[in-house]
Amino acid sequence: MRTPVIAIFDVGKTNKKLFLFNEQYKIVFERSARFTETVDEDGDPCENLESLRLSVFDSLHEVFRKPEFDVRAINFAAYGASLVYVDEDGKPLAPLCNYLKPYPEALQHKFYETYGGEDTVAFVTASPVLGSLNSGMQLYRTKYEKPALFERIHYALHLPQYLSFLVSGQMYSDMTSIGCHTHLWDFTKNDYHEWVYREGIIDKLAPIALGDQVLPASFPGNGYGVGVGLHDSSAALIPYLVSFHEPFVLISTGTWCISLNPFNHTPLTKEELESDCLCYMHYQGTPVKASRLFAGYEHEQQVKRIAEHFGQPSSRYRNLAYNRSIVSRLREEKQGPKPIGGKVSAFAQRNLSDYRSYEEAYHRLIMDLVDLQQVATQLVIKGSTVKRIFVDGGFSKNAIYMNLLADAFPEMEVFAASMAQATAVGAALAIHSAWNERPLPNDLIELRFYAHNP
Repeated sequence: MRTPVIAIFDVGKTNKKLFLFNEQYKIVFERSARFTETVDEDGDPCENLESLRLSVFDSLHEVFRKPEFDVRAINFAAYGASLVYVDEDGKPLAPLCNYLKPYPEALQHKFYETYGGEDTVAFVTASPVLGSLNSGMQLYRTKYEKPALFERIHYALHLPQYLSFLVSGQMYSDMTSIGCHTHLWDFTKNDYHEWVYREGIIDKLAPIALGDQVLPASFPGNGYGVGVGLHDSSAALIPYLVSFHEPFVLISTGTWCISLNPFNHTPLTKEELESDCLCYMHYQGTPVKASRLFAGYEHEQQVKRIAEHFGQPSSRYRNLAYNRSIVSRLREEKQGPKPIGGKVSAFAQRNLSDYRSYEEAYHRLIMDLVDLQQVATQLVIKGSTVKRIFVDGGFSKNAIYMNLLADAFPEMEVFAASMAQATAVGAALAIHSAWNERPLPNDLIELRFYAHNP
């Protein structure tokens, strides 16, 4: 008896993974790949599209040769802000631009001067000004810096939709990618921004498909369906939306700690935008208010500093328990340094000689990071009826962080959420009805409650 499965490609910046999930959404097969980046025409690092394309095909050939599996559907989740320029046959015309590539100041100034200024564009597109990370700005740059290339572009596909095209042979845009800090979408009109029409960018964008739409496959196989692909942050939210119907905020932690509130429908304010708030897009087309904090990266840097000072391994924090007496003592300290710009914690300015041990310094670091997290998460809670906070990713496994977060939100129920591969499961759930006749499982997410202790 062959096991019915869905194949999900989860494509991150460093790790590319293929998962097969059975009808209960348990992983029954997994394959990982890492590619060496290539460089674009300016010598800047970028994704190796040819290696990625070959990896998709090689992985599918491998899976289809396995007699124990019956592949019913395929979908894709990938990082955002990345466009693949293709010709009519779907062949890439240029390297994939890295969203960290510096954006030319003069061209950026020209754009915002033409379209009402940074504040106005940021407000209506629900995204801070982020240079190349606003992927629409990549297309604008191509139009003015490489007009011959711009003319040859049939469609500019976000990375998840390019991957879907490789298997379906059809080109579409998807709302989760369009709505992810691209500067393309006017959230106040629920349509593309005026500049997209005025600059002729609209002609380079494929028709929009719904996130739960399924296409027939052109890749050899047995009549399976192909999803149009999803932006990874939006995909990771889907298991929570499926599992919980009371309003909640999800703090998805990693290098970035992103607070996502799909139940907050108030427009972004100028102050929120300045505090790094933005809107993502739900796979069914509604905005999801979000705030970003670079806390995972700061944690990594400061843990190295603590370890070096105390002559301990960097990984020691993983074995530390929450120590209430240390926290009480640190809270009694006189006023210390303040966070920098609401984005960098006070810890970077602290003198490590003030702490008796690695353990005490580490508690102080997490206290400082949670102070920032409280402010960032409160930005997306305000104006909604949320009473629950779920934390997934690296910090959800950190007892010190979770206890301090529960203290920071005494009026909330705070849970550490444990779920294997939320992004990949979300991409599978988005097209559940196309391949799976069983009801949605009610045990997708494991929760651990953390109580506030005054």
